[in-house]
Amino acid sequence: MTESFEKLRAWCEAEDYKGWDPYDGLNSKLFQTLPLLKRSALCRLAMIQGFKRCPVNLRRLALVPKEHNAKGIGLFLQGYCNLYRLAGSPETKEEILGRIKYLADLLLEMRSDRIFPDRYHGACWGYNFDWQARRLFLFPKYTPTVVATSFCATALFEAYETTGIEKYRDVALSAGEFVMTDLHRHECREGFLLSYSPLKGNDTVYNASLLGSRLLGYCYKYSGKEEYKEAARQSVMACCDGQEADGSWVYGLLPVQGWKDSFHTGYNLDGLVSYEELTGDSSFHENVEKGFKYYIESFFEADGTPKYYNDRMYPIDIHCPGQLFVTLSRLHKLDEYRPLAEKVMNWTIKNMQDKKGYFYYQLKPGISSKISYMRWSNAFMFCAMSYYLLERND
Repeated sequence: MTESFEKLRAWCEAEDYKGWDPYDGLNSKLFQTLPLLKRSALCRLAMIQGFKRCPVNLRRLALVPKEHNAKGIGLFLQGYCNLYRLAGSPETKEEILGRIKYLADLLLEMRSDRIFPDRYHGACWGYNFDWQARRLFLFPKYTPTVVATSFCATALFEAYETTGIEKYRDVALSAGEFVMTDLHRHECREGFLLSYSPLKGNDTVYNASLLGSRLLGYCYKYSGKEEYKEAARQSVMACCDGQEADGSWVYGLLPVQGWKDSFHTGYNLDGLVSYEELTGDSSFHENVEKGFKYYIESFFEADGTPKYYNDRMYPIDIHCPGQLFVTLSRLHKLDEYRPLAEKVMNWTIKNMQDKKGYFYYQLKPGISSKISYMRWSNAFMFCAMSYYLLERND
């Protein structure tokens, strides 16, 4: 497994952490020269979905550039902070520390609140491409999301703990005001759900709200502000109220969001346990245990094959195995489930890692998508494998 990780690391470092994304079709320089198509929501949606679903990578032909993605950089930063704790020699520590500072400084430059001054109330991050939702509303490039912001800000907190550089902590802490002020709140029977972004019409997703709770928990830890803890608790209450009797969650509240999948369930568990550990509030621990039981029993076969959905396997997305290692680490359960973790890791390396080092996007019964995506596949697996190495070493 260590050899596999080092191959991935070498490939990502050689690419300077830049790459393509499943959703970056609208970055095509050819598409940008066609104003009539650019103005059509249906054409934008077809462009994104076509690039995402096609097993052949059309991006070179369509002149889609490789770029940094903020969430991807956040995942890499978290991964290197984990590696720093593993480093033995002073030379290795110094090399990793240089990577941490490079990535953290890059995140500071990529903030949406810097790109759009005076629009947002705190540090926040979005994606480096326009994204057309299926419900036909457009997320313009760099529109901040609670998901990207949570991954980036929490990684900056870890960078502060590793380096002692206070600007990383201060910028990350300001993200709490973005969550508190710029995101909408969808009132529920218990508490509220935080919106996915400041835009209207995307405020019904459990994992997004819990990642917001996770970030507010970090901000409470570093500031002591009770309003952060209380807002996080309100979000946790709503999400736990939406948990079903068997421990599962649907993706969101809308009828079209009724599926149950593996890695978003893992996100939910990460958000809940982070809230518990960061605030000291263990009121929802039973929800964590019940959710984990459903997760571990529903999304992995005995031989280590991961499943996407609770009721069917395909497409096997790289997030499906990757999130397992993060979840087991965050819930302190790797020792208990080490045999399963090893089976899933071996299966993933055998079936989803290219000989060049990068990981594939999705496996399907027919033609699979073996395109290398920096944020979705490689940054995610880099971070996930770093958690596995860290826990294995402990």
